[in-house]
Amino acid sequence: MKLKTLLGPACLGAVLAASAALPAHAATQPAIHSQKGSNGKTIAIFVPSLSNPFFVAEEKFAAEEATKLGYGTMVASHNGNAYTQLNLIKTAIARHVAAIILDNAGADSSISAVKLATKAGVPVFLIDREINAKGIAKAQIVSNNFQGAQLEGTEFAKLMGYKGTYVELTGLPSDTNAKVRSQGVASVLKHFSGMKMVAVQTADWSQSKGFQVTQTLLEAHPHIKGLIADNDTMAMGAEAALLAAHKPNVIVTGFDGSPDVINSIRKGQIKADVLQPIATFSREAVIEADKYIRTGKTGKPEKQELNCTLITKANVGDYTNWAMKSIS
Repeated sequence: MKLKTLLGPACLGAVLAASAALPAHAATQPAIHSQKGSNGKTIAIFVPSLSNPFFVAEEKFAAEEATKLGYGTMVASHNGNAYTQLNLIKTAIARHVAAIILDNAGADSSISAVKLATKAGVPVFLIDREINAKGIAKAQIVSNNFQGAQLEGTEFAKLMGYKGTYVELTGLPSDTNAKVRSQGVASVLKHFSGMKMVAVQTADWSQSKGFQVTQTLLEAHPHIKGLIADNDTMAMGAEAALLAAHKPNVIVTGFDGSPDVINSIRKGQIKADVLQPIATFSREAVIEADKYIRTGKTGKPEKQELNCTLITKANVGDYTNWAMKSIS
């Protein structure tokens, strides 16, 4: 069906009115990178950032799978901004893309954008982060963040010898994954009376903020034994701050499975990491999108949760390109 059939005058008027109501900064269009495919159809891939290694890898795996299946790609970053995300969705609709792969900008703030695409006949496949609504996206394929956080918490407690003071760095307060990971860690560590969390502070998933926040926490708590970070960029920032403060023995763990943290584990610095199945869910979203485009069905449930894997010095040799050799 053509766009003008899917979006009637009333709907288009509402979209234009919504656009006019957006703040001026929201109208800024991010760079869009497009590549033609062999089948004449395009899959849009929108991620939070093209500077964070995790999201770069996410986009890369999805784009490679799309290219392999003959699709062109339209790639951009919404930078975690719901207004930018909405504008990208509108652009994708206007370009008649066949499907959208989306790591969204917020569990609640992204619902309207996903609804808009769906109403326009463009199926949306969510990866990494789910939204607080069912029946709109064709799939929500995410890591089992609670299970992964429990893996991290369990290994962190073991590394700590089940005693001592520690701090925790958490992600963006608006991000569902940040809340779930912190809850998963707490569900494990609360059982060890010898361990005491003296501070918990957000570093917004950022390496630079991870560095700054850790510096501040060290001033208030100079004798901590451990630091548990709820993602890898914060873990890298924390590790840099600890080394700068001449505290290499503070135990640090991370969550994502990024090559930078894996290299740190190999060097004996960061002690453990939780690998998200990023290669699997990024590719799977495109495979399901292709099946939906061809048949009108995915053959899978909407919500799909994939378990994470603990990486330590013992099994780090099995790691390769955001996956473990045995499960890649």
